[in-house]
Amino acid sequence: MKLKILLLAITLLSLNKAWSQSHIETTQELIKRVLPKQYSNFSTQGLASNSGMDVFEIESKNNKIVLRGSSGVALASAFYYYLTEYAHCQINWNGENLKLPAKLPLVPAKIRKETPYQYRYYLNYCTLNYSMSWWDWPRWEKEIDWMALHGINMPLAITGEEYTWYLLYKEMGFSDDELKGFFTGPAYFSWFWMGNIDGWGGPLPLAWMKEHFELQKKIIQRERSLGMKPVLPAFTGHVPAAFKLKYPNAKLKATNWTNGFADTYILDSEDPMFAEIGKKFLQKQTELLGTDHLYSADTFNENEPPSAEPDYLAKLSARIYDGMSQADAKAVWVMQGWLFYSDRKFWKAPQTEALLKAVPDDKMILLDLATEIEPVWKRTEGFYGKPWIWNMLHNFGGNTNLFGRMDVVAKAPAEALADAKSGKMKGIGLSMEGIEQNPVLYELMMANTWQSKPINLDAWLPKYVKNRYGTDSKEAQKAWSILRKTVYTVPTDKYIRDGAESIIQARPTLDSLSRWTNTKLNYKEKDLLPAWDALIKAADACKNSDGFQYDLVDVTRQVMANYALPLQRKFVSALEKKDLQNFTQDSKKFLELISDMDLLLASRRDFLLGPWVAGARAWGRNEKESALYEMNAKNLITLWGNEESPLHEYACRQWSGLMNDFYKPRWEMFFAAATSSLKQEKPLDIPAFQREVAKWEWKWVNKRKDYPLQTSGNPVLRSIEMYKKYRKLMADESYRK
Repeated sequence: MKLKILLLAITLLSLNKAWSQSHIETTQELIKRVLPKQYSNFSTQGLASNSGMDVFEIESKNNKIVLRGSSGVALASAFYYYLTEYAHCQINWNGENLKLPAKLPLVPAKIRKETPYQYRYYLNYCTLNYSMSWWDWPRWEKEIDWMALHGINMPLAITGEEYTWYLLYKEMGFSDDELKGFFTGPAYFSWFWMGNIDGWGGPLPLAWMKEHFELQKKIIQRERSLGMKPVLPAFTGHVPAAFKLKYPNAKLKATNWTNGFADTYILDSEDPMFAEIGKKFLQKQTELLGTDHLYSADTFNENEPPSAEPDYLAKLSARIYDGMSQADAKAVWVMQGWLFYSDRKFWKAPQTEALLKAVPDDKMILLDLATEIEPVWKRTEGFYGKPWIWNMLHNFGGNTNLFGRMDVVAKAPAEALADAKSGKMKGIGLSMEGIEQNPVLYELMMANTWQSKPINLDAWLPKYVKNRYGTDSKEAQKAWSILRKTVYTVPTDKYIRDGAESIIQARPTLDSLSRWTNTKLNYKEKDLLPAWDALIKAADACKNSDGFQYDLVDVTRQVMANYALPLQRKFVSALEKKDLQNFTQDSKKFLELISDMDLLLASRRDFLLGPWVAGARAWGRNEKESALYEMNAKNLITLWGNEESPLHEYACRQWSGLMNDFYKPRWEMFFAAATSSLKQEKPLDIPAFQREVAKWEWKWVNKRKDYPLQTSGNPVLRSIEMYKKYRKLMADESYRK
């Protein structure tokens, strides 16, 4: 018996060493990718954790920077901590600063950091489409590096999921023809996986499924080699429409997520096939991809259950978990808490408690998905004993705007961790719908990873600006102080979910906003202008900084986007007064603003439509497939469905290419119709115009067209050009009111 225990101990020790060595080697490769000329200055070593939490150390020794970590993620975090704290560098989506001195700064004394958070979660189902639809392996590799550098150890991993389902349904006897209307096009997988829609944007080529399944294997292998534990999908009941024909006795419920899309079918958890399919899916997935025992499942994402009876809901969640545990005794259900946020009328305390308590506490983790907006944990007694994760959602639809709750993100996670009422808070995370925007919010949120105290923004923000621009600039610091108090502050006495869009992006209207083009700002337009002034003044000192160039364009874009609303109000007023002369003059100014924004945005790749469309087409093996993917790409960020889609503009973007080729022509059509109505002395027929513009939009979505892949113009000079043209106009009394 003693011999067996000794052999087991030796085996486990060898296994841990093997994993540790794998983490070290993978992190060394990461460092080499980030600093190809200076990577040899860093030494990486494993480090034991006494508490089970990730820990890292940094010290200077023998003319090298020695990094030690309990995992690949901890090692990568140690590397990034050194870069930000000692070398004053920064790595993010929108502008990097990796200008290190030839001789790296020494670490005066050993640094040791231990995280208080077991889990650091990353991604939302929606992110996989609003930002990642067309990513290839090089782009994924870069993102996984970013994740590791920022301490992420629990990423959602659902790329290529459709192929596993395809294989399973083929084994169950479904034909390709029966499955053709099930899988959506590649821009809509998020809502397919969540059981909201079938088929839209398809039919999906089998080649796509196979290629993305291979991509998924690379993603998961790299994540695991860094010590991450990917969250894989589980069965939620969503089945093909053909299921009702193949299994006529199955208990199915037809649901409709929103008008404009066909019904989807949910298999009742009481049906014996529910557990059977759930088990088979996880077995198939584990056979193909392995498992870390974390499974994502959201049965009622923006769809209400058929009954609000607590007993019904308890049995339902117990059966869902049972389907997982039959395939994996160590299964842990990771549930997005979005349903408790989005449908508060249904999910009252009895319903929520019943759903959660039916699953053992150690077999479920809740994602408080939008904690910075509304902390659901506070009204659920910390999710009734379940481990849960504090997440920042921040961005909806991948929209383009300056926005965020900086003060909340800096202090609320640590406050929740210290609150006795928070229950089993086990982590923090990022659950945004779209990335590659507002990089400051994501740097700030993940700065919480290695501390249990609130972040001191007065100290953190100036350091962020210095790291970002690679220089100290009083004007740049002044600009960010203003940004913090304007775009990055949300009044607590008002419900503002997310950032505003520009009226430019609305389907042309006489109103000051539309359903998905919310123009309501969380600050006064005039209060943002001094930040623009300060950044313009900082241009000489900071103009060579990649991050500064992005920020200057972004702030310039925002003040111009805001300025569109008073211009719109002017031409609407002229139209109402039947003043053709002023209507013509004001509408020209509005169109000129759109063109100028397109010109400005063309100076930064971050704001180009071209890479989005080209990235989609690149996955096609022939013209038919490329055309399908192009349609998916353009449809998602405009109509989000067919001509009658109620979701149009939900995922709107301020991108060069979209401004001149989509938004501007729509307004030109509107101005032409309004001018004609004035000349004929007839009221503008809004319904007729909306029908006409919807047809035009649908043609645009399906039209073959390439857009520039390269930037044009200098971003600093373009911003200064717009400043000289518009700053005095924006100071006009009519704008400030």
